[in-house]
Amino acid sequence: MDPEASSPEKQDKENLVGISSKRLGVCGWILFSLSLLLMIVTFPISIWMCLKIIKEYERAVVFRLGRIQADKARGPGLILVLPCIDVFVKVDLRTVPCNIPPQEILTRDSVTTQVDGVVYYRIYSAVSAVANVNDVHQATFLLAQTTLRNVLGTQTLSQILAGREEIAHSIQTLLDDATELWGIRVARVEIKDVRIPVQLQRSMAAEAEATREARARVLAAEGEMNASKSLKSASMVLAESPIALQLRYLQTLTTVATEKNSTIVFPLPMNILEGIGGVSYHNQQKVPNRA
Repeated sequence: MDPEASSPEKQDKENLVGISSKRLGVCGWILFSLSLLLMIVTFPISIWMCLKIIKEYERAVVFRLGRIQADKARGPGLILVLPCIDVFVKVDLRTVPCNIPPQEILTRDSVTTQVDGVVYYRIYSAVSAVANVNDVHQATFLLAQTTLRNVLGTQTLSQILAGREEIAHSIQTLLDDATELWGIRVARVEIKDVRIPVQLQRSMAAEAEATREARARVLAAEGEMNASKSLKSASMVLAESPIALQLRYLQTLTTVATEKNSTIVFPLPMNILEGIGGVSYHNQQKVPNRA
């Protein structure tokens, strides 16, 4: 016994409508001959009723006596439809946007939110889309809503807000696997908007503001600490050379005079001028007053 022949997936595919290759039978061939004869007798009037134009982005699934004519759809271009026994269905192969309305979702951390999205898909097998599902677009629309709720229900609010691309990719994978037998290929899934309650928005804003304020205080404290270390190093350098302290003092006066064009008066002790001109206050006291 072949294990592949008894697998559930293969049995499901064989039971799908439109995949079996049974022939018309004797009665079918008789009706086919009569229809062909009728078309020949009423020619050329019947030719205008039997020739159908299929556009480039369309395909035609032809049913002959209730059976699909071939496993592959016809078109584009001109196709021949026999009178009385053939019925055809046009299928559009262009990409279809499916707008998912806002879905109320309870996240894993017990937060109620509303999420909407959009799904882009197209039909790659016209025969499967017509034969295996009643309304392929409605079925895909309902499946997209259910999949969106199921996937987002297992995520927390922070994961939904931060990982939209990963969630959209997982939804696309689930939809693509589920709609494969319908002849649907999901091209893209996007989450458009995540709506949360107003009270929760205020709480999240307050939390974010507190986090930013705490971070600002930490950065300010680190800046003060680094500045203190730099000042300590500078004071140690200046302590080794008193002349450097005097030069720094004069440089600061020059900078202040350049920025603020005004007269600045500083009380200047005499001992600061020691070393500038070799003059000291004690040396001036030792000079006798000849007057």
